[in-house]
Amino acid sequence: MGTIETIRSDIRDRRAERDGDLLSVLRRLGAVFARLEDRIEKRRSRQALLELSDYQLKDIGLSRADAFNEARRRFWD
Repeated sequence: MGTIETIRSDIRDRRAERDGDLLSVLRRLGAVFARLEDRIEKRRSRQALLELSDYQLKDIGLSRADAFNEARRRFWD
């Protein structure tokens, strides 16, 4: 293999490695955003409990105190 071919091969290898690293970073970043989205949705659901009537809470087996305690939790819990 000539020098030019060796250099081109090395450049292709570096690009493939770099592209693979970038793809890996993007996948991890996507996973982080998915977890954050899940946590935000959990927080919204907990806050929605406060909007339910006592009858609705009783229907799902919760008291008003349960709803307050759940809504008070941090979104990462």
